[in-house]
This record gives sequence, structure tokens and C-alpha cells, in this order.
Amino acid sequence: MEKIVGIKFKNTSKVYYFAPANKDEHYEVGSGVIVETAKGLEYGMVVFDVKEVNDDEVVQPLKPIIRKTTKKDDAFIKENEKKIPSAIKTAEEKIAKLGLDMKLSGAEYSFDGKKIVFYFTADGRVDFRDLVKELASTFKIRIELRQIGIRDETKLLGGFGPCGRACCCSSCVPDFKKVSIKMAKTQGLSLNPTKISGLCGRLMCCLEYENPYYSEVYKKMPKVGSTVSTEEGNGTVIANNMLKLEVKVKVVKGDGSEIYKDFPLEKVRFKNGKPDDDDIDSDELKNLED
Repeated sequence: MEKIVGIKFKNTSKVYYFAPANKDEHYEVGSGVIVETAKGLEYGMVVFDVKEVNDDEVVQPLKPIIRKTTKKDDAFIKENEKKIPSAIKTAEEKIAKLGLDMKLSGAEYSFDGKKIVFYFTADGRVDFRDLVKELASTFKIRIELRQIGIRDETKLLGGFGPCGRACCCSSCVPDFKKVSIKMAKTQGLSLNPTKISGLCGRLMCCLEYENPYYSEVYKKMPKVGSTVSTEEGNGTVIANNMLKLEVKVKVVKGDGSEIYKDFPLEKVRFKNGKPDDDDIDSDELKNLED
């Protein structure tokens, strides 16, 4: 068993594991700590106190927490955060002056205040060497420019999705995963690009983590447009409710009248068919995928 502490960093929802400074050390949830990462020393926030997990749940080598933050650390971090809007404004002015085809998405100071990382998006490669020189001359510290994708930009900036909740990428999804048009079709969603894409213009992240349930249920449901047998007689499937496990069927009576009724899945008899994917290959829809 390995003792770990859960740590989150700014603008991320992913929890990283670090070893406590010593075996008897405890950390208050929500408190700040200093840890060493591939980027150097960073400030993180405690998500959960020391606990034991199986060795196979930890990626070795497990780095230790350097120390808890002090009031001086917290004050220094807040001071750096106050400088960010001004730094972004200055960088945007430099970008406009140099005529670079790039959009600044955000910036952050390193924990020690000796480096600023600027995040930007662009359609292609950008020669920003002159920009780095001008920024370094202005701020008198190390400058790093990092190009990110449109999904990363949304995760960095945050926002509210069509559902009214905070974007999954910036609140609860630790890592981006492949999302496909087929997932939207399996879940019975409209294939209208405006209805299945998020703020980033790509397919909504929620399609992926809801997909396992829908994929399993989809195999049990009759195909829309197929003929099924019900207690009211044979009919045509109009729609499937995969949450309630109900099938909406249109039944034509002997006198020519039609009835539309929702039947529990277990009371519908049918031969299951394979999914029909011949309507999900348009370029407009494929462009939503990564």
C-alpha cells in the first residue's frame, strides 16, 4: 500500500497523487502546498488528506510534497494573479504591433514569479521569436509561449454549456477523450451540429462518458422504422426512450385509424438490427470530431 495526498492545480479538474512530506504529516482539504513537477515548483491545492491506495494505482516514482504554503507564499501568489490582466493586455498589444495571426487565451506566472507562460490559439504554426524578445525585454523575466487547441482554450477559460452547467472540461472531466458522431446517433440525439457541439465548436464531452450506458441499451432497443409486435397489434417504431426503456409505436387498426403509444421494452417483440450509420458521414458533422 502507498500513502498519497490528492492535489489539484489551477485551471484543472484532474487530481494528481503526491506523497506526504513525512508519514505523520496531515493536510487540511483546501489548503495550499508546494510540490515539484516537470515544470518546476508549483502551487497546488489539497483535495483529500493522506490515504492509502494499492501500489498499482500509483505511477512511480511518486514525488513528495515539498512543504505547506505560508502566508507569504499565499500573498505572493495573489500578487502574481493580479498582474495577469495587465500582462495579457501588454502581450496583445505586442501581437497586434507585430501583426501575428494568433489569439491570446490566457497567461500564468510560475510559482517563483520568474516565468510567465502565455497560452494562444492559431490556425497554423506561428513564428513568435520576435514576440518573445519583446516580451522578455518588457517583463525582464523568462517568457514561454504555448500553442493550445480550441478544446484546451475552452478548458482554460471555462464557461457554461447548453445544459446550463459549467463545461465538463473545466469542471469534472480530467482528460480529453475521443468523441464521435456515432455516439450522438447511438444516444438518439439530433445530428444538428449546433445541438451536439459545445462552446469550443467540437462535440460535447458529455457524449463520451454517457456513451457506455447508451451503447449497452441501444443493443436492446428496436431500430426506429422497424416493425414490431405489441399487445395492440403490429406497428412501426417511431422513437426509443433509452432512459425509461420505452418504445413509441404507431399501430394502424383494421378500420384505418392510427394510435401512438409508449410500450415498456419487455412488452415489445422484434428482431434487433444493426445500427444504420449511413447518415453520419457528412463533412459538416465530421468536422466536429477531433
